[in-house]
Amino acid sequence: MTEKEKMLSGKPYKSFGKELFDERQYAKELLFEYNNLHPSKIDKRNEIIKRLFGKADDNFFIEPPFRCDYGYNISIGKNFYSNYNCTILDCAKVTIGDNVMFAPNVSLFTAGHPVHFELRNEGIEYAFPITIGDNVWIGGGVIINPGITIGDNVVIGSGSVVTKDIPSNSIAVGNPCRVIREITDMDKQYYFKNLKIE
Repeated sequence: MTEKEKMLSGKPYKSFGKELFDERQYAKELLFEYNNLHPSKIDKRNEIIKRLFGKADDNFFIEPPFRCDYGYNISIGKNFYSNYNCTILDCAKVTIGDNVMFAPNVSLFTAGHPVHFELRNEGIEYAFPITIGDNVWIGGGVIINPGITIGDNVVIGSGSVVTKDIPSNSIAVGNPCRVIREITDMDKQYYFKNLKIE
């Protein structure tokens, strides 16, 4: 089994063999071009993302700068928006549903390292998929750790560190991130805290 096959199957792997190193370099080169394009070159930016990602529908907008490891493990649904400084370590699959919004400085980390230093010093890593459902809003500075599933219609509050799965139709905040309440039809009346839509 190659190191790439190990990586994609959730087994311990080493990331600095030629195959994986070359694939990361390819992604870095595309992202260098992406992140340095003139702001008016939106179509060119979108072309690069479509070349880089495993799946990207036509209607998306990713504000530069953007960073990822490989790109081909990332799948985004319709109407995806990511604000500045998004980082996705996509050593495993990252599946993002329709109508998902990321605020600035959101980080998705599928990759991790063993707790024991001897294993880390050998260069061993692991990666587990991240899945985000439909109609999700991820607040600024949120970190999502390996192996996490976030359900549909979820809001994750700014600065949260998501270490456990988050069920659909909920608001979750904190470090570690915890569900604080369910989202209901009553929430349709308000746009911020107790401020009502007129």
